[in-house]
Amino acid sequence: MGRADSETRPKVAFVDDDETLRRANAQTLELAGFDVLAFDGARAALDRIDADFEGIVVTDIRMPRIDGFQLFRSLKAIDADLPVILITGHGDIAMAVEAMHEGAYDFIAKPYPAERLVQSVRRAAEKRRLVLENRDLRSAAEVAQDELPLIGQTPSMERLRRTLRQIADADVDVLVAGETGSGKEVVADLLHRWSRRRTGHFVALNCGALPETVIESELFGHEPGAFTGAQKKRIGSIEHSSGGTLFLDEIESMPPAAQVKLLRVLEKREITPLGSNEVRPLDLRVIAASKVDLGDPAARGDFREDLFYRLNVVTISIPPLRERKEDIPLLFAHFLHRAANRFHVDLPDVPDTVRRHLVAHDWPGNVRELAHFTERFALGLVEPVTEASQPAGHGESLPLPQRVELYEAELIRQALAAHQGDVKATIEALGIPRKTFYDKLQRHGIVRAGYASG
Repeated sequence: MGRADSETRPKVAFVDDDETLRRANAQTLELAGFDVLAFDGARAALDRIDADFEGIVVTDIRMPRIDGFQLFRSLKAIDADLPVILITGHGDIAMAVEAMHEGAYDFIAKPYPAERLVQSVRRAAEKRRLVLENRDLRSAAEVAQDELPLIGQTPSMERLRRTLRQIADADVDVLVAGETGSGKEVVADLLHRWSRRRTGHFVALNCGALPETVIESELFGHEPGAFTGAQKKRIGSIEHSSGGTLFLDEIESMPPAAQVKLLRVLEKREITPLGSNEVRPLDLRVIAASKVDLGDPAARGDFREDLFYRLNVVTISIPPLRERKEDIPLLFAHFLHRAANRFHVDLPDVPDTVRRHLVAHDWPGNVRELAHFTERFALGLVEPVTEASQPAGHGESLPLPQRVELYEAELIRQALAAHQGDVKATIEALGIPRKTFYDKLQRHGIVRAGYASG
């Protein structure tokens, strides 16, 4: 059943070890408009129901091994707000009343008319819907406070936010292009939260961070015994995102074999896990991100051209920070307040040297680099530019190119000091190639050995 159907048909887990009664009640509820999951015992139900279960539970009390009262208590431990309706015989009414005192939603004594069951389930399902909607709202508010926002007042950022609003509810795959640290996952998350899919899962996967040996299992899932070491069934990220949003970061790093399978998934909107012949339909929306220009054959490398065109229904380009420097003071102020709250420190004064550095620096790591710089500044770990390192007048009388050189040299000194002269760590922090790093050391007259520890 597709997600659209499950949204209009509330879910009911019906638990009864009596097959005849289970089938009869399931049929009654299905005819009344519910999506019924029937279980022959408590253990089977507990294996499927978790805190994210969208429906309610109806269970008979008299069952072998784990009775309905024990099942209710187990479900209450999983989610105290999950409505549970107990079906009782005359001898179990006292137990059902005790369960009501502990938080059970309702009990129905046998024999009962079908309408009694349907009415109770309908009320419980409405309560569950309201509880889950409130949870989603609270969760979205918490995420919005902690995430890296798309802050900016430049025309390019206003256009970006406007475009995201326009396409959020369009069920099209999206390709997000942007440099490292520019906010590609933030864009994907906003597209998810601003869309009708926000009640589904947002599944983010970094293709460049997964070894080639496990990426197919991570994406497509597998059955037990599909390969050596596959002892249990695994639902892959693609299937887990069905009804929500799948975000594939650094998709240019995806191995060719996985690209072929992903292309088929995108075309067919169905998946076959490793080691299985079962074809499962998907309600899928993919947002892919790349830090290289996949439209350029030279930059694309071995990334499949047909997969690029399949993903490239809508392309969103995030401008690098160096192209919207007017936004930097606003971002810096936001990050500084956030860092002060996070580290429980007072807001520090911002000297002119730091303000000039904010504008003069090119920020190759983009917003992420700026956020990390701001955190270090809030902690007092950004050393001020000294008189000795600046020409007279702190460089204010120098032409702009020379001021930029001055700030660049100071940033390299700070990075070397922060990493005790370690070359690898320093060039990673600066985001520049090794050869460029050594060229800049020579040009600025910086001696790396003077920063080495020991």
